Amino acid sequence: MSVAEMKLISIIGLMQDLGDVVRICGKSESFQPDNVFSFYSNTEKFVPVNEESHYTKLINKISEIAKGAKWKLKVVETSDFDADNAQIAEYVDYISDKMRELSTEKNGLLEKSKKYKSEISKIEKFRGLDAKINELMDCEYVKVRFGKIPRESFEKLSFYGSDDDILFFPCSQDNLYYWGIYFAPIERINEVDRIFSSLYFENIEIENFDGTVEEKIENFQSEFRKLSEEIFILDKKIELFWEQQKGQCLRVYSKLKELEAFCEIRKFAARYNESFILVGWIPAEKEREFCGKLSEINGVEYSTETGQNILGHSPPVKLKNKKIFRPFEFFVDTYGLPSYDEIDPTIFVSITYTLLFGIMFADLGQGLIVSVVGYLMWKLKKMRLGKPLILCGLSSAVFGTIFGSVFGYEHMLDPFYKSVFGLNEKPIEVMDSGATNTIIYSAVGIGIVLLIFAMILNIYSSIRRHKYGNAIFGQNGISGLILYTSSVVLLLDMMVFHFNFANPISIIFFIGIPLIFIMFSEILSALIDKKADWKPESWGDYLAQSIFEMFEVVLSYVTNTMSFLRVGAFVLVHAGMMMVVFTIAEMLGGTGYIIAVIIGNIFVMCLEALLAGIQVLRLEFYEMFSRFFDGQGRPFAPVKLKRQI
Repeated sequence: MSVAEMKLISIIGLMQDLGDVVRICGKSESFQPDNVFSFYSNTEKFVPVNEESHYTKLINKISEIAKGAKWKLKVVETSDFDADNAQIAEYVDYISDKMRELSTEKNGLLEKSKKYKSEISKIEKFRGLDAKINELMDCEYVKVRFGKIPRESFEKLSFYGSDDDILFFPCSQDNLYYWGIYFAPIERINEVDRIFSSLYFENIEIENFDGTVEEKIENFQSEFRKLSEEIFILDKKIELFWEQQKGQCLRVYSKLKELEAFCEIRKFAARYNESFILVGWIPAEKEREFCGKLSEINGVEYSTETGQNILGHSPPVKLKNKKIFRPFEFFVDTYGLPSYDEIDPTIFVSITYTLLFGIMFADLGQGLIVSVVGYLMWKLKKMRLGKPLILCGLSSAVFGTIFGSVFGYEHMLDPFYKSVFGLNEKPIEVMDSGATNTIIYSAVGIGIVLLIFAMILNIYSSIRRHKYGNAIFGQNGISGLILYTSSVVLLLDMMVFHFNFANPISIIFFIGIPLIFIMFSEILSALIDKKADWKPESWGDYLAQSIFEMFEVVLSYVTNTMSFLRVGAFVLVHAGMMMVVFTIAEMLGGTGYIIAVIIGNIFVMCLEALLAGIQVLRLEFYEMFSRFFDGQGRPFAPVKLKRQI
């Protein structure tokens, strides 16, 4: 359970060397700048180096160009890249202007192409019309209207059969409309328009053109094909331009990203006359390499301080765990990182979470499936939750073997038990009444052990953080540990062992005195920590508040312990749900049996894995973390270049 050791480094030098110092800090990718003004008492003559970044606009410009052209940008090595800011800006303007020119040309072609497609879709509904459009529209005494009319309205046209001017000629149709034209004498066009409008006729504006609809569509399609060829050629030009410029463009982009990162570091520096001061955090393991590069700059001085000696400045936290435990840092991050001087609970979480999940979701077959799903989540989607699921699934498979459950089949492993252990059947029959009580009692026992261990962790953490009052008198300190363990022992003695431990003397020493210590823990802790204001403002109010808080403490011991009943309950729930699945499957029979078992397993696996995961997380956060872990640390976030947009 370790947090990586951090060092505070203070760097002082001339302003002319700030650029070189910042470059070393940025390229190391292990330097987190901090506020200079919070580390010095006299900062009257300090002036912030507030220099605006001129690189963001250029980066955005390149990114927009790449996005429009569907280029993929990434950060590449720039050690061999030699160009000043003016040359970089000139290059960005060049590719921007060139791409704007090509894009404008392409957009113009796309607009024309879109127009042709629109015109084709508009007039193709009138393919059945053999007459030339210009001849229809240029009639001297007749007006023509193109459009569509609902099918039910078309049928109503028969009511106007006596009127020779109410004529509609359909060209095409679908389930909802007829497309076609109607004619009317010029002197009656307004009246006819009103009649068709009342029939929900929708007018479609058609341009006047020579030839028939078929000829015009062929003409449009010919033009559309020409435009498509021109667009294809232009896309090839853009692709060729990128291939020609790719190397230089990526170097420029990477250099800009680098300069932007360096600029962010400069903002944390403070100027003092012609000198600068820059402070930040680096991992202790990087100190020699980092300081060695700073030593190469003449006139630059630096000093380092161990994070443990300056806890008031909240050293950033970088978790340091073995590879097998690292996946469970995800849960610690979710709750909150430990403070720099606090213990890292990752190992504790990895063991307890895996153990509890395996017990609650005990099934050999389903557990292995969960592991495979977790592996795919990590491998394909890089989901952080995937890695913990792999171990949790394996734990489920182990406990599934113990409980004899394989995809809900409770006796599939009986031959295994007989050949390996000489048993006729599995050792634990979950749904048996005797085994049920054992499972429930075992779940409570696991909870008691874990809560005691959480209190021990709190005592260790409090001593390590020099909070001796909390370590001795707190409800999760030595007093709380004695009170809780004694209560459990005395309760077991009265109910099971009958060794007569529950006598007045033991109750006074192991129950009464710890209760008094916890009740007055605030005052006692203040006295041990040598605080001047240890006295309460009102003793009466303090006593009344302490009594109520004492009830809350005792109640929390009981409720936290009982919360672990859910561990045993989920073992029974799994067996019960699978029993329901097999009951339904047997009712269906035949092929239905197989389908029901498969779908039932999928349903139970998804639902129970989700619920078990959430419930175990609840036990971790509320029952155990709350006893020994604050989670108020800030993450170590060194300035780094983004490798991919």
